[in-house]
Amino acid sequence: MKTLLPDFPAYATFSDKLGWYALRLGALGVLGFLMLPVFVIMPLSFSDSSFLAYPIENWSLRWYEDMFSSNAWARAAKNSFIVAPAATLLATVLGTLAAMGLASARFPGKGFITALLIAPMVVPIVVVGVSSYLFFARWGLNESFTGLILIHAALGTPFVVTTVLATLQNFNFNLVRASLSLGASPLETFFRVTLPVIAPGVISGALFAFATSFDEVVVTLFLAGPDQVTLPRQMFTGIRENISPTIAAVATLLTIFTTALMLTLEWLRGLRK
Repeated sequence: MKTLLPDFPAYATFSDKLGWYALRLGALGVLGFLMLPVFVIMPLSFSDSSFLAYPIENWSLRWYEDMFSSNAWARAAKNSFIVAPAATLLATVLGTLAAMGLASARFPGKGFITALLIAPMVVPIVVVGVSSYLFFARWGLNESFTGLILIHAALGTPFVVTTVLATLQNFNFNLVRASLSLGASPLETFFRVTLPVIAPGVISGALFAFATSFDEVVVTLFLAGPDQVTLPRQMFTGIRENISPTIAAVATLLTIFTTALMLTLEWLRGLRK
């Protein structure tokens, strides 16, 4: 009969077992601390009160109804589902191509190019927002979906590059050479040989890129105009102008959506093992 307890090896001492339990207890404590704000805000989205306050006297779905009936929130949701998928598609294509080139070739400056590609992950987001605003202003891309998609794709591409590169570490490039030697074109070889093997890494990177774009607010504040307001920016505006429990309802739905993405990512990681 299987139990939840680990199968400790015979040489494991009492201190080893104690350390195992202490580590997991500490991890659960940190996870609970990080998730506490989420657990606090989610019940407030079902409150009938017009204020974010405990205790909750009456329960209601009025704030979810307000969210779905509001033109502002509907427009923000529409914009988010325009920008995020487009940016994800662009980031996935560019990131996969870059990872393939970095993994299959040796050339001077390879480390520098790799660092340059993943730089958006470590550069402060405010710096990215200011620099992209100044750069896009010269090309008239501020307050446009094109500019917003391009910068969101740039922020998501490093995640695709890193996940695909990790997948390619175990890829046998002799399969590519064999396919080419048998008369297949490079494009056919990629879609029929390479892509099926690295698909979990590509999909994982795409999910990270989508989550990054969907949750991005700082760069959107710099580049987006009134017609490009996304859900995170609408939430930011609502917090500044009027704190409404509708924001709690939106935050709850976004939390559920993001959690579903992360669970999908973990499932894909399991396929790679």
